[in-house]
Amino acid sequence: MVAARLRGPLLGQKPRLAWLWAGNRLGAAGGEVYRQQKLQNSCRLQSKMPPCGFLPEKYESYPYEQMLKIRKQNVSPSLLTYYKKPLLIHQGHMQWVFDLEGRRYLDLFAGIATVSVGHCHPKVTAAAQKQLGRLWHTSSLYAHAAIQEYGEKLASLLPAPLKVIFLTNSGSEANDLAMLMARVFTRNFDIIGLRGGYHGSSAYTMGLSSIGCYKHGLASGLGCQKTMLPDVFRGPWGGSHCRDSPVQTIRKCTCSAGTCLAKDQYIEQLKDTLTTCVPKAIAGFIAEPIQGVNGTVQYPKGFLKEAFQLVREKGGVCIADEVQTGFGRTGSHFWGFEGHDVVPDIVTMAKGIGNGFPMAAVVSTAEIAEALAQTLHFNTFGGNPVACAVGSAVLDAIAEDGLQKNSQEVGTRLLLELAKLRDEFEIVGDVRGKGLMIGIEMVKNKETRQPLPVEEINQIMEDCKDMGVLIGRGGMFFQTFRIKPPLCITKEDADFALGVFHAALTRHRERTAKAK
Repeated sequence: MVAARLRGPLLGQKPRLAWLWAGNRLGAAGGEVYRQQKLQNSCRLQSKMPPCGFLPEKYESYPYEQMLKIRKQNVSPSLLTYYKKPLLIHQGHMQWVFDLEGRRYLDLFAGIATVSVGHCHPKVTAAAQKQLGRLWHTSSLYAHAAIQEYGEKLASLLPAPLKVIFLTNSGSEANDLAMLMARVFTRNFDIIGLRGGYHGSSAYTMGLSSIGCYKHGLASGLGCQKTMLPDVFRGPWGGSHCRDSPVQTIRKCTCSAGTCLAKDQYIEQLKDTLTTCVPKAIAGFIAEPIQGVNGTVQYPKGFLKEAFQLVREKGGVCIADEVQTGFGRTGSHFWGFEGHDVVPDIVTMAKGIGNGFPMAAVVSTAEIAEALAQTLHFNTFGGNPVACAVGSAVLDAIAEDGLQKNSQEVGTRLLLELAKLRDEFEIVGDVRGKGLMIGIEMVKNKETRQPLPVEEINQIMEDCKDMGVLIGRGGMFFQTFRIKPPLCITKEDADFALGVFHAALTRHRERTAKAK
């Protein structure tokens, strides 16, 4: 009875129920339907899942249990899945994804900030299909129109002198190449990163990635040094005016106008690293404008600008890792580094560059690029015609659909509303971010800032999923919820997500009270 009444909204009809999961077509067993209904009733909320007007195709592949069996036997065991019962995603449409039974979910994680303009965006899909019918692949030893057209379009979006583009296939590969370019150009070896930074899991970039769960017990990181992360929430220094964000920490600030004690202290830590841990000359410094995997960590305003100056004084180049922050995600700017008032020497980008298509890029100056050209550098699939056509269509969609502006407007709305939850729930320690790159750090209590246990984080995620919203998690202790949806989400979507998250937190509070 319940499942039948819920099918209407999926077909674009007017919703008949004022429940959080209205619009989900529930094909699950009765016990699961009852669980979702009970969860909803316990929260007494009236938020509605916004209509979609899209009907997914019928799922016709292997049964769910057989899929799990194949995954266990034939897919790398290091590829973990979210949720107690792993989701099997069948189809996507803009900000929505559908499972094998037709249930609809608002995708607030987007393949880790990868689906930038929307699942199966029609403009991007059409561009890929057109190029597939013309030319799939040819070696970069030949010229083809797509790579030149894309190169010109991408370069026009970057400030001078960042005009030379190397196309690769993934963010790890892009950062790998950036490290090589820095070393070849400067003829120095040591590269400095920030603790908590994630730049890939290749054998080369693993040395710069600084989150323990991604590291193997092997020798790696020769010539890679890490300095203290300027985290104004969890770190030793931070105040209430540090961030370039509509939301600040709840820590008190004693700084006078125009000064930032936290920034100064973290810069002193970088100076100490430059004095004690590396030679007199270095190859470079790499940083994400906002740390992604580590839970949307933002630095004090002015930190990167001073850090870049110190690195250049040591003979190094400055690398901005825009794999997650690029392509309008931060809202105020197209590139994350622009929010820090800096121009890097090398920029790496991936994820949103292809809306899920495997492509990435490194952009540098002509001088740095020429240093690499002293020997042959070749990438079989970098600059593939289909990838270039997709990348070009993504740039068009961002501009034509007004997605950077939408990211700023909807993201700011989400941030400001999420920040209010800190006053209502003791476990919401910090809310931070810019545009549609948002982190919600969960704690046992605000005084100690101890991370909320992973099992509690997981249950909140389960509850959000059951009510139709998918979110990610990150941080050193997996204590931070990550919200990085397709840039096309609407204000109505944001309000729905806020209602779901509030309901999940309320449910957590009820569980905790019963356990005492």
